[in-house]
Amino acid sequence: MFMTPADRTFPPSPAPAGGRSPFVRLNELLAPIPPGKTPISLAVGEPQHPVPPFVGPILQETLPLFGRYPANKGIDPFLATVATWLGKRFDLPRPLDPASEVLVLNGTREGLFLAALAAKHYVPPRVGRPAILIPNPFYAAYAAGALAADAEPVYLPATPETGFLPDLDALTPELLARTVAFYLASPSNPQGAVANRAYLTRLAGLAREHGFLVFADECYCEIYTTTAPPGMLEASGPDFENVIVFHSLSKRSNLPGLRVGFCAGDRRFLARFLELRNIAAPQVPIPAQHVAIAAYSDESHVAENRRLYAQKFDLADQIVGDRYGYRRPVGGFFLWLDVSAMGSDEDVTLRLWREAGLRVIPGSYLARAQQDGSNPGDGFLRLAMVQDNATTAEALHRLVTVLG
Repeated sequence: MFMTPADRTFPPSPAPAGGRSPFVRLNELLAPIPPGKTPISLAVGEPQHPVPPFVGPILQETLPLFGRYPANKGIDPFLATVATWLGKRFDLPRPLDPASEVLVLNGTREGLFLAALAAKHYVPPRVGRPAILIPNPFYAAYAAGALAADAEPVYLPATPETGFLPDLDALTPELLARTVAFYLASPSNPQGAVANRAYLTRLAGLAREHGFLVFADECYCEIYTTTAPPGMLEASGPDFENVIVFHSLSKRSNLPGLRVGFCAGDRRFLARFLELRNIAAPQVPIPAQHVAIAAYSDESHVAENRRLYAQKFDLADQIVGDRYGYRRPVGGFFLWLDVSAMGSDEDVTLRLWREAGLRVIPGSYLARAQQDGSNPGDGFLRLAMVQDNATTAEALHRLVTVLG
């Protein structure tokens, strides 16, 4: 007998080994419950500031170039612009070679994911099962890449006790001997911690000593409070050996939908990475690369972006104060609030939605359980400070009204 879709039963889809999307989990958590007030979302780190005014005219001018297949490597003017920008922004040991030390990316998420696959086949043979080290909490693409590469994801707790960065002293020789790659975000997502030059230099030294790669996610490096964060390329040797940095226009230039970023660093790895990208990676439209050239050639819109985020953190300083362990982050645009005294982070998330219509994300959704069963995100909430000032102030007032 023929069955309609309504008659059929399907087994539930298994969760991927790396865990389910935190945003899908949040949707499922909140879906059965009506919001207590007009909803305000601080859950997703999607920039809401205006798109730079030069974007539209450049896309219009370069419209015919949508009719061409772009090269995976990137157009020469884009590569040269990125190399120049990196040289101005960071204290590099020498200028980068645009032809061999920079690649365009379709946003950094796909680059961070695919880099793990390339790394698995690039590094020398490992002693034991290959491992990829990941700060915990972390950006989900890191773990997805590790699992796709058939490497063991090893989660390194990034807690208040470690300055919200992985503790390099805790890495054993046995673990380092089987490490393929080490993901590091600075400023970190979600805590906003910044690794200093000494930390980066030590990590680069470990990578050279043990033959693994450092994948430095620097997407938030242009959003900071007082001092521009140092970059991983500054701490590498003169040939940027074993180090790759990943950058994006999403946060820097409020262009998350443009899907343009880049990676730069070790030319030997990038040559292998390009081989993979030529057959497996999405290409970046040439008009989008021309927008990126303009974006990396202009700092005025970036300074304005920082000013707007600073205003919202001024509001957090005033409204949140010293509640929930709040400290203004050094970089990035998230609040990482300790609500453990009020119940589980899931329970507090539900309460804020039910009573205040405030959508935030539980910290435990952004992390994984360690071997001892602890989750470094337990008891925390992440709030993305991406709304306008009035909406941000309203959201923070609702937060403290409900939680006290």
